[in-house]
Amino acid sequence: MDDLATPPGPPSGSAPVPPREPLPPQDPARALHARLRTGLPEEALLTDPDVMASYTHDMAGFCAAGAPAAVVLPRTVEQVQHIMRTATELRIPVVPQGARTGLSGAANATEGCIVLSLVKMDRILEINPVDRIAVVEPGVINAVLSRAVAEQGLFYPPDPSSWETCTIGGNIGTASGGLCCVKYGVTAEYVLGLDVVLADGRLLTTGRRTAKGVAGYDLTRLFVGSEGSLGIVVRAVLALKPAPPEQLAMAAEFPSAAAACEAVCAIMERGHAPSLLELMDRTTLRAVNAMAQMGLPETTEALLLAAFDSPDPAADLAAVGEVCTAFGATQVVPAENFAESEMLLHARRLSLTALETIKSATMIDDVCVPRSQLAAMIDGTAAIAEKYDLTIGVCAHAGDGNTHPVVCFDAADQDESRRARESFDEIMALGLELGGTITGEHGVGLLKKDWLARELGPVGVELHRSVKAAFDPLGLLNPGKLF
Repeated sequence: MDDLATPPGPPSGSAPVPPREPLPPQDPARALHARLRTGLPEEALLTDPDVMASYTHDMAGFCAAGAPAAVVLPRTVEQVQHIMRTATELRIPVVPQGARTGLSGAANATEGCIVLSLVKMDRILEINPVDRIAVVEPGVINAVLSRAVAEQGLFYPPDPSSWETCTIGGNIGTASGGLCCVKYGVTAEYVLGLDVVLADGRLLTTGRRTAKGVAGYDLTRLFVGSEGSLGIVVRAVLALKPAPPEQLAMAAEFPSAAAACEAVCAIMERGHAPSLLELMDRTTLRAVNAMAQMGLPETTEALLLAAFDSPDPAADLAAVGEVCTAFGATQVVPAENFAESEMLLHARRLSLTALETIKSATMIDDVCVPRSQLAAMIDGTAAIAEKYDLTIGVCAHAGDGNTHPVVCFDAADQDESRRARESFDEIMALGLELGGTITGEHGVGLLKKDWLARELGPVGVELHRSVKAAFDPLGLLNPGKLF
């Protein structure tokens, strides 16, 4: 038996058998793809480099993006769990994505990562008029949800400008805002509970579906605005409100941005509750005029738009119109019906598109200051534009102090691109000096990570990193973002 178990040697007198060459190690990408395929349907895994290239970045400028090793588009929670278990097993970073409409680089791929796109998880699972909640998957488009709940007499208030294309998961990840925040608040106010797949594939349920609940730490709020750095949101319980009446709007023209900002402060100080209070500066107005022939006077330095969805919006508009006149408005134009209101608001919706026609590229800032500092923020931005010899238009959610300075520049001009980036940073510094924050609704991502550290301070950054380590000890989830 021992003879049979011993492999025979080479025949006597023959040349020795050369040692067998070791097999080459398996290509890491191919190993990853093979492992992912064990729990994903074929169509859920993209590996073609040209196809994957379209998933590498969001809409932010000046933000680097790497080439992913794979793009996955799961449809179920179990598939997301399989992806995260695979990532943990192979130590592969994962970058979660929604519709990639973000403006901070938060969804940009890192080199060799798995891009986890959640757009295929797009079901509205429940709309409950009694409990006034909706239960949705992360890939549901904001506008689709808004229209679905409206059919049942309900209202989902958060309305980012990209609401026709952005997803609820993306809104949660960046804590998005919108035009109606002045009355209704931002996304965080409407997220009651979440199902989250953690880095190691475990499923965590946070929050509640009840009107009240204070059990334990508020982990739900911790995930809102975390930009996919703590876990993958796979289901959300959202609060709804009764549908309000159709809003009426008015436009007030001012001889200066400062006068318009003073009117904003007076409107809020006197207890008015507009559903919308927006401001456009001279640069933005002229861009809109040039593109859409709106017929606005060239002498207008600022346009203030106000709207009410109250039981008597006409009376509310009349009262706000008097405030505007008292603070120097040269003309106040109230709408008489919903159609006229939409016409007035059309100019605000065209702001970014119009500013994009000025130069080949834009950088959209998102600095929020106390309302009392709004005039200083807008005037300071104008001074920065003059200092750097750039065109910077400002449109603002004036009612909550959230400004969007838009830096217009020629991306092919290196010097102008440098000045654009420097002006962008100076605008954020101004916001902090005025007691504000570097981001009101767009998130941090890559674009503002250095500034987040300045805003939080060293102790704040240390605690953020400790929280990150508790949820994601291997640092696999959206690495390099936020801090």
